Amino acid sequence: MADVRPNALRLNPADDVVVAMRRLAPGDRLDGEALATTETIPSGHKVATHAIRAGEAVKKYGQVIGAATVDIAPGAHVHSHNLAVSMLREKARATVAQRLDPRRTFQGYRRPNGKVGVRNYLGVLTSVNCSATVARHIAEAVEKRGLLDAYPGIDGVVPITHASGCGMAGQGEGFEVLRRTLWGTAANPNFGGVLMVGLGCEVMQIGRLKSEHGLDEGGGFQSFTIHETGGTRRAIEEGLERLAAMLPTVGAVRREEAPAG
Repeated sequence: MADVRPNALRLNPADDVVVAMRRLAPGDRLDGEALATTETIPSGHKVATHAIRAGEAVKKYGQVIGAATVDIAPGAHVHSHNLAVSMLREKARATVAQRLDPRRTFQGYRRPNGKVGVRNYLGVLTSVNCSATVARHIAEAVEKRGLLDAYPGIDGVVPITHASGCGMAGQGEGFEVLRRTLWGTAANPNFGGVLMVGLGCEVMQIGRLKSEHGLDEGGGFQSFTIHETGGTRRAIEEGLERLAAMLPTVGAVRREEAPAG
């Protein structure tokens, strides 16, 4: 039985490409388009519907998916050999950089790693889902007890919880995603200080994170586990004591002029 489906699909009127619905041979006329293929097109791959110059953006689904790395002729195969996402990003960054006035600045919080934050929060970060409740109670208790009243330069305490870290493999994609996420959150320049709370028996051990990322206990970073302190209530009090010790350091940071770029 003959296949009556169209051999090409246009996903959006603004697209620069159509999708081959089956393998196309050179010279095949594209259904719904006034052109033919110039080369073999694998099923599911893109076909240029008009001439695209090198450096020009290419749209699919009505959205830019990359930039042409070479001139692309109508009916040609569009794939990784002549399309690059990174090239488009670099071009966009260069355009933005040209438009930014180097004299424009803002008042931000400079961090030891060179980044600049727009806020000065304390974060209560959990290494495992099991310590989420304790982290939230610590943040609530800080507000209720007015521990920040004497530190107007601190914008607040933010509990950051998640649903992983316990019953998982100690290596592999899932572990690495969580590790990178925790580290990226802890290093966010909008945090002047971070308290990390663990349970103690989880796969995502705080000690391992500290060792891998060179984290030292001090005015900007503190950590402990619920097992070490002896339960939920004691852990909440321990967290409050740790945060109280960090307040002078975090509260002493002042906004400084920083380039908007």
